[in-house]
Amino acid sequence: MPADSGAIANLDARSREIFRRIVDSYLTTGEPVGSRHLSRILPISLSPASVRNVMQDLEELGLVYAPHTSAGRMPTELGLRFFVDALLELGDVGAADRGRIDAEVSAAVKTGRIEGALTEATSLLSDLARGAGVVLTSKENARLKQIEFVRLDPEKALAVLVAEDGTVENRIVDIPVGMPASTLVEAGNYLNARLRGRTLGETRAEIEAASAQAKRELDDLTARLVNAGLAFWAGAEQAGQQLIVRGQANLLEDPSARDDLERIRHLFADLETKTDVIDLLHRAEGGDGVRIFIGSENKLFSLSGSSMIAAPLRNSERKIAGVLGVIGPTRLNYARIVPVVEYTARVLGGLMGGR
Repeated sequence: MPADSGAIANLDARSREIFRRIVDSYLTTGEPVGSRHLSRILPISLSPASVRNVMQDLEELGLVYAPHTSAGRMPTELGLRFFVDALLELGDVGAADRGRIDAEVSAAVKTGRIEGALTEATSLLSDLARGAGVVLTSKENARLKQIEFVRLDPEKALAVLVAEDGTVENRIVDIPVGMPASTLVEAGNYLNARLRGRTLGETRAEIEAASAQAKRELDDLTARLVNAGLAFWAGAEQAGQQLIVRGQANLLEDPSARDDLERIRHLFADLETKTDVIDLLHRAEGGDGVRIFIGSENKLFSLSGSSMIAAPLRNSERKIAGVLGVIGPTRLNYARIVPVVEYTARVLGGLMGGR
């Protein structure tokens, strides 16, 4: 907050009520609200002139602004931050939303494919919030089931890694010319004896610890393929961040988007910049509750003026398993969406076991 943050924090009840009404109107319509309309809907009796004086004070504090001459006022990003931090009254998750989240997430998890459950939860959240749903998890914690090497041509083979949740990773590895099919089978058997039920990190540690023994147990060609498998593990681990984005089209259904297509274009570009999205989601992993990022507070949304509401995913062992959230315009319905995000993250995380 700026130097006059003390004045903002100490706004009197009348100023807070007028400011709250300005924000509520903006979140509902996306339009500025004028003093005459405010004077009619306030629970206290104030003339339009008195309301205008308060609005002027709010503008001088940086909480509201007039988008053009003679217009009403809209909240600034600073104003939205003050509203979210000091004035936001959260609702409960509605019975219909709660039932849908419980049913759809639980059904997806029962399929045994965590990736499918994550995708379902992301799509569900984007639909409930009418924004873009995002989820970030780590593949490194997935328990492994098997690996298989399949020859593609004389110098390359495909390493196929299958996790217990049904997800599959494919990597191409180099092999010596003339390597017999039996060597591919032997290398696969050697790795499978050590990976089942372990995570990628545990598997690498196991294989590296057994490398000296492997040289005694395996012939030279098989040992070279096992080493290629180790390179495969490294590649899989580096690509361990799994980002799912669903529901971008919801952003175009916003009636105000027709007049704001440039902002939407920038937001679509932001969502394609996966590294920045991942960095922002990581910032939401640290705490137990929901984090709200508004507009240019974060470089990712400096052009699009968007917001993100995100909550950490904690598995049944209370360990961080990822983060789930919604991205949309700054006029998201924070009071409704914050508890929906928090509840969805809690349900999904609780069903993820010790993953």
